[in-house]
Amino acid sequence: MHFSSADTPSPRDGVLIERRAHVLNRFDDRIPVIYRQPIDLHEDIANWIAGWGGGSLFLTGSIGVGKTHTAWHTCRRWLQAQYAPGEPWQGSPLVKTYRSTALFDALRPDAPGGEGRSLVHELQECDLLFIDDLAAAKASTWTQERLFELFDERYINRRPVIITCDVLPNELSEVTGPRVASRLAEMCRNSVVLLEGDDRRTGAAA
Repeated sequence: MHFSSADTPSPRDGVLIERRAHVLNRFDDRIPVIYRQPIDLHEDIANWIAGWGGGSLFLTGSIGVGKTHTAWHTCRRWLQAQYAPGEPWQGSPLVKTYRSTALFDALRPDAPGGEGRSLVHELQECDLLFIDDLAAAKASTWTQERLFELFDERYINRRPVIITCDVLPNELSEVTGPRVASRLAEMCRNSVVLLEGDDRRTGAAA
């Protein structure tokens, strides 16, 4: 932020500092307890945040290497970066997070409340969408059609998605359908990050 010569924030910068703190505190409350411990981010992920221009991020790796933990803190760092000095203020960014199994349940035509279509619109429009463990969900023709609506809108408007998954984007056709898998492969083409290591669930969050 730009500060005056007396190291006192201008009224505008003071408001932005307060908004950033408020937004980050609210996001911290949303992070599941097991993932709240700070984590060092892979260099490629830090570079994605620093150089973000509308691309998406795909985190892959074997079970337990820390994909979900990493993704939550990537979302937080991305959110923090939206308040960078000198950037025009466009309102507080909206970050939506969903585990794939819960998302697919919510998109079913017989889901309680019948709000699948309105949920698709909400997830089309948010500033950043994080879907965890995408390959874990069991798809139907209906959910694949809703996913296509969701991802196609984000694809054409360059709205970022963060995905965690045990397989690569081009191997997701059975879950998402080929049209979504194709779009994801392009959206994440330059930002597929392989996380390696032991299963952290033997002693820490994964």
